[in-house]
Amino acid sequence: MLNLTIRDKRALISESELSGMIQESLPVLRQAQKGEERFADSQGWLDVEEWANAAILDNILSIAQRVRSTCDAFVLIGVGGSNNAARSVIEALKTDDGPEIIYAGTTLSANALNRMLKSLEGKDFAIDCIAKNFETLEPGSSFRILRKALADRYTPEEAASRIICTGTYGSSLEQLCIDNGYTFVPFPTNIGGRYTAMSYVGLLPMAVAGVDVAALVKGAADMQYTLHTGAPEENLALRYAVLRNLYYQKGYKLELLASFEPQLKWFYKWWIQLFAESEGKDGKGLFPVAAEYSEELHAVGQYVQDGAPLMFETFLDIQARQDSLVIQPDGKKDYFDYLDGKDFYDINKAAFNATVTAHSEKLPCLIFKVPALDAYNFGQLFYFFQFACYLSGRILGIDPFDQPGVEAYKGWMFKALGK
Repeated sequence: MLNLTIRDKRALISESELSGMIQESLPVLRQAQKGEERFADSQGWLDVEEWANAAILDNILSIAQRVRSTCDAFVLIGVGGSNNAARSVIEALKTDDGPEIIYAGTTLSANALNRMLKSLEGKDFAIDCIAKNFETLEPGSSFRILRKALADRYTPEEAASRIICTGTYGSSLEQLCIDNGYTFVPFPTNIGGRYTAMSYVGLLPMAVAGVDVAALVKGAADMQYTLHTGAPEENLALRYAVLRNLYYQKGYKLELLASFEPQLKWFYKWWIQLFAESEGKDGKGLFPVAAEYSEELHAVGQYVQDGAPLMFETFLDIQARQDSLVIQPDGKKDYFDYLDGKDFYDINKAAFNATVTAHSEKLPCLIFKVPALDAYNFGQLFYFFQFACYLSGRILGIDPFDQPGVEAYKGWMFKALGK
C-alpha cells in the first residue's frame, strides 16, 4: 500500500495546521465516498466494479486475444484521457510476446502521421479508435487515414474485422460501426476521459499489450476499499489533497512530480492531464509539471534547487528491486573505481536520497513509497490520484470533472476548417 512522508527542513506546514484542515475537510471526504448527485454523470469510476467487472474483463481478454493472434501491430487512436492511462502502463510493462503498440490521434502534424504510417509497412495490424465525443479532430482524422490504410491492404471484410471502436452508445461512432461491421465497445457515459483507466478505454489496449489487467483492476479495487473505509483522519488521499491546498494557499503555484524510474515517463503525462484539466479553472489551481530524474537533475534540477520558490515536489519512490546490474572493474584507470562492485539499484537509490535531502532544504518534498512497479500498483496509483484529485478540487472550490477551457479553442479551429 502507498505510504506518504513529508520532507521539509523549514517545516512550512505544522502538524497542527495540517490536522486542523483535515478536520475541516472531513465533510468533503464523506461526500466523495458516497458520490455526489450533481456529479453523477462523471463518477462511474468511483466504484471499480461498474466498468471493470468480471464480465467486462472476460470480453476485454477475448478481444485482446483475437488481436494478439492476428496482428504484428496495434494502433491506439486517442488523445488525452483516451490514451494516457493505457500508454503509461503499456510503455512501463509491455511484454515482448505481443503486437507492437503504435499511437495515433495525438497530433495533426503531417510529418508525425507519415512516420506513423511508415511504421506499419509490412505489418498486419488492427486499430482501436477511442472517442467519447467523436468530434475531436486529432483522433477523427487519424481514424480516417488508418481506415484507408486497412482498406488498401485487406478485403473489406478483413479490414472491418481489424477495426475496434470505443465510443458512446447512440453516437455517430457507434453508427459507423453498425454500418460497416466494426467491433464496438462502450466508452462509459458517466466517466470523463481522464478518469477512464478502469474501463474499456484503458484496459483493452493494455490487455492487447500483454498487461495483467486483472491484477491492475484488483489494485484499483483494493485502493478503493482503503480510501472508502478506515479512520477518516488517516485517509491518505485526503491528507495529500489537503497538503496540496495548503501549499497553494501559501503561494506555491506548481507541483512537480518526479521519480528516478524512466518507466514512469508516460505516467507523468496521465497525472499532469488529470490535475491540469480537473483543477485549472476559475483562475485557480496548481500547475502540474513533471521531471524525469536523474537525467533532468542536470537541467531543471538547477531551477528546483536555486530558482524562484514557485513549487513543491512530489516523488514516487519504487521500493521493490526490479533489476540488478553490478559494475565490474575493467582494469582501466577512469577514476570511477569507487563504483566497483556496486549495483545500479543502490546507486539510483543513493541519487534519490541525495536529491530529496538537497531539495527539501529549499522546498517541501512529498514522498510516496510505491511497493513495486507492476500492474497491481499501477491500479493503486490510478485510483489513488483520481480520488485525491476529486477531493483536492472540491477543497479548492471548483468542479473537478468539467473542462470548459479545453472546448474554448475548438470553435475557432472548426471555423477555420469550414465545419
